[in-house]
Amino acid sequence: MATKLKEVDAVMIGMGMTGAMMAKEFTMAGLRVVGLERGPDRRPHEESILPRIRDELRYVQRIELMQDNSVDTIAFRNSSGQTALPIRRWSAFLPGEGVGGTLNHWGGMHWRYLPTDFRIRSVIRERYGASAIPPDMTIEDWPVTYDELEPYYDRFDKMCGAAGKAGNLKGRKIDGGNVFEGPRSDEYPTPPLKSSAGAVLMAEASRSLGFHPFPSPFGASSTPYTNIYGVQLGRCEYCGFCGRNTCEANAKASAPSHIMPVLRGDPRFELRTHAFVSKLIYDRQAKKVTGVLYTDMKTGEEYEQPANIVVLSAYVFGNTHMLLTSGIGQPYDPRTGRGLVGKNYCYQFEAPATAFFENRNLNPFIGAPGDRMVIDDFNGENFDHSGLGFFGGGYIVGGSGAAPPIGGRDVPPGTPAWGSQWKKETVRWYYRAIEFNTQGSVYANRANYLDIDPTYKDSLGRPLLRLTYNGTDNDHAMSRYLLTKVDAIIKAMNPTTYEMRPRPRNFTIVPYQSTHNTGGTMMGTSPGNSVINRYLQAWDASNLFIMGASTFPQQPGYNPTGTVGALAYWAADKILKDYVKRPGPLVQA
Repeated sequence: MATKLKEVDAVMIGMGMTGAMMAKEFTMAGLRVVGLERGPDRRPHEESILPRIRDELRYVQRIELMQDNSVDTIAFRNSSGQTALPIRRWSAFLPGEGVGGTLNHWGGMHWRYLPTDFRIRSVIRERYGASAIPPDMTIEDWPVTYDELEPYYDRFDKMCGAAGKAGNLKGRKIDGGNVFEGPRSDEYPTPPLKSSAGAVLMAEASRSLGFHPFPSPFGASSTPYTNIYGVQLGRCEYCGFCGRNTCEANAKASAPSHIMPVLRGDPRFELRTHAFVSKLIYDRQAKKVTGVLYTDMKTGEEYEQPANIVVLSAYVFGNTHMLLTSGIGQPYDPRTGRGLVGKNYCYQFEAPATAFFENRNLNPFIGAPGDRMVIDDFNGENFDHSGLGFFGGGYIVGGSGAAPPIGGRDVPPGTPAWGSQWKKETVRWYYRAIEFNTQGSVYANRANYLDIDPTYKDSLGRPLLRLTYNGTDNDHAMSRYLLTKVDAIIKAMNPTTYEMRPRPRNFTIVPYQSTHNTGGTMMGTSPGNSVINRYLQAWDASNLFIMGASTFPQQPGYNPTGTVGALAYWAADKILKDYVKRPGPLVQA
């Protein structure tokens, strides 16, 4: 029998970045908030310290900050005709765990989506004809526009202290920034990071081909900075340990360093860690969630936490799983096309390349993911797709910094994978490699989805979430096209040798690719095409709001974090201005 606790104004399920953001906005408005986090607490002054944090073996190879697969995982298969098996060790993507969630270990690429990304179905039909979209491509327009989200993008930038260079400031195009981006109301809070030697060479080659290179936008402050909550942040130290690590300088954006220092001391907020939420308590007749059930993973005790507002702020898989196991919404069935919970799962389609230069010394141990240069000429609808045989696109990024001691050992094709010759080649080429990546869109497909696995269960006895996913013909054609542009850039740099690495035909859960999973609880204009409305409010439960990339109708060519942050501020603003005063549906079905 669960112990029933005192009702609160709002409960957060997951204290990653969006959970912390919503909690902070709510408490500033006077609401009483409980934050439930199934992982441990994470405090920068205890964890993000030298020499502990510069441990590639601990954090990169042994993935200490990630979700514990022995407690909860997902099952995976490539197609609906296969039997799914549980993922026993995260590799292709890395869901985080603990206060701060996945953003504790993100690489920091900080993007806004293109204005056309938000109405991509309409744009494709307008430009290429009403019948251009294949029947199995289930893309949808977003129910919100870039212009509506822009003030919230700006707020998220200023919370993070993001570094970059505007390319479109209030409609004025600025050379040196991303001239393809939507108009910004303000410059980035801090200047772009210094470019690595390899990034400089990549930019020169790109310009020679008529492309438009610009410095990577980065979710960390490049100078000392005080964010919108009054938290003093450090500046990037170019240590090279961003990926899969927290930040020793309190520069890279995360909830523990950017929000929790002021949220922890707020008497209106209570944090409970090791609190594994198992179910939303759903009143179907009233169309409300009355509270949540959770288990204290240290004691095994079960609790019921009643709340007036429930914010589902877990990762993509957790959000979708919670709705499916709580009986909220109709599960998606790919055979009939009916149902919406689990529909439009998308990933990010990446393909890398490496170029080697015999007579260069590129100082690869110095840097950060933000020291790269990018071209956006072939992203989204920035180029004409007529006759290409695919839709979508992505950005191309290149640079030479932040090569860690274990992982940063690129060698030319044909090099043995181990032994004395491999050792000689890693020494020879460590200082002389430039890495490139194409990060492409994934446009939703009828055959890719999330549902409940019929066989395997988690540590609480709930059936696992099952992922059915494979790259489509559209994805592979798009990716090969981007790689032709990388090939041209590399040839313009006159390398000693280089290697292109297209994605294999079938998606595999190893090796690492990206943690950019999206979809499953997508937003839309009506209960007939979406799980939640434009304010991230569930159609089937008016006091349930869902944060994160699970709300995306499809995956554009950018990292999702910037848009996740903007949507959280957009929803919080509407909840506090309207819902708190008059609880009920914010959009009439």
